[in-house]
Amino acid sequence: MGGAFRSDRTPTARHVGLVALSACVGIWLVSSGSQERIGPPLPSPAEALSALTAQAAGPGVTPLPGSPPTRIRIPSIRVDAPLTGLGLERDGSLQVPPPARGDLAGWYREGTTPGATGTAVIAGHVDNATGPAVFYHLGALRRGAVIEVPRADGRTAVFTVHAVEVYDAQAFPDSRVYGPSARAELRVITCGGGFSPRSGYHGNVVVFAHLTGTY
Repeated sequence: MGGAFRSDRTPTARHVGLVALSACVGIWLVSSGSQERIGPPLPSPAEALSALTAQAAGPGVTPLPGSPPTRIRIPSIRVDAPLTGLGLERDGSLQVPPPARGDLAGWYREGTTPGATGTAVIAGHVDNATGPAVFYHLGALRRGAVIEVPRADGRTAVFTVHAVEVYDAQAFPDSRVYGPSARAELRVITCGGGFSPRSGYHGNVVVFAHLTGTY
């Protein structure tokens, strides 16, 4: 799920978009009989990505060399979770973290590593059979929120959110989300949008962030 998918070993943007929907059944909401009105928060239209917000985000800072991430921390929504590498299924789609591990998120290990030049992607469940999962509150993020990604090399990549959007499954903008970048960017993705007990979540919440610091 990195910035450029060219080889047969990596998924196209179309494949990744489909994968983002593969675990969006909303097991907890279905089993508890919950309705959409008490589902996970959705981003405000005021947080949407535009040419202006992307430009205002600035060039960021000097990217780091590649190194696998180990955790993701989003203090404003109390996320502090370990990361696992995600590969590809036999059909070319991206794997997802084990559904039973609601505390675990994953990153596409064949793509850009967070903090390096390009578009890195981290994905996680919104809920599982026992209740809200790691990214249940992702839609509540606002511009300016900080995301920290500690890495195996001992460095931590610090990202600042510049947009949060929700997309319907039938109109997922692959190039907008997964397209290449000349700076270090991050996408954090979970299920979201409307919810139906029959079909689950209708789409995905996507957080757009860019590298603004390291330590």
